[in-house]
Amino acid sequence: MTNLVDQSPRALGSDLHIGPLGYGCWRLVNMPVAEAQARIEHVLAQGMNLIDTADVYGLDWGGTAFGSAEELLGQVLKAAPGLREQMVLASKGGIIPGVPYDSAYLEQACNDSLQRLGVEYLDLYQIHRPDMLTHPQETARVLQRLKDSGKVRTFGVSNYTTSQTSALMAYLPSEIISQQPQYSALHLDPLFDGTFDQCMQHQQTPLVWSPLAGGRLGDSSAMPDALATVLQTLAEREGVDVPTIGLAFVLAHPARPVALLGSLNLERLALAQQALSVQLDRTDVYQIIQASMGEALP
Repeated sequence: MTNLVDQSPRALGSDLHIGPLGYGCWRLVNMPVAEAQARIEHVLAQGMNLIDTADVYGLDWGGTAFGSAEELLGQVLKAAPGLREQMVLASKGGIIPGVPYDSAYLEQACNDSLQRLGVEYLDLYQIHRPDMLTHPQETARVLQRLKDSGKVRTFGVSNYTTSQTSALMAYLPSEIISQQPQYSALHLDPLFDGTFDQCMQHQQTPLVWSPLAGGRLGDSSAMPDALATVLQTLAEREGVDVPTIGLAFVLAHPARPVALLGSLNLERLALAQQALSVQLDRTDVYQIIQASMGEALP
């Protein structure tokens, strides 16, 4: 069979390369610095060199405050400065509690993130969610100032519609090099809303959040019966668990997504590497899609 699971590194713009699995720092809060450092070192050793965080991380998932995830990662980088050059460091901004979105504030948000992280620049800076009340030309001006100042190497968008991405790209040609959509065997929107098509058209890398549907792919009772059956059958065939098949499914799309993992379990993070050796052909992937949809494709 022709294996669709792409285990090769992904290009992030013209200068950066990242592994097909990345690490999201949403849960990296409220722990000793040494414990956080151990997790970062572990994922880097596994080839997960994209480290993705955000200024708002820490307001949820047991965190203490806005910015606390970045602050903890900054403490890790201060304790082990050699880690910075091993990673592609990404953060996000634009969510302001109580507003809730303000893209005109992105320059200050980025400056604050740099300070919390204790770094001079970000490899990737992403607009966390679209601000519908800021003209994309103004957003582009802010982003361009950040790049001109050397504080950001590249830009991406997160949770944008394709039309919102196109509008921003009209003022920043070739500068938006990634999109961060939600995608999993339980959430297929990027297949049908044009996100993956747009990524392929403009050579943007999809950085997929919640590739295991918030853990639901590890719980057969949280899935439609047909999907649970297909995933379990493929897992038994490949000699892996169901979440690993879920990750392989994400990696099988020709847009060459990166699956962002947020687990705090080191064993789970190590097991995730098995997804890179899973064999899924076209029939397997379409079976997953149709089982998730609950109907046959036309």
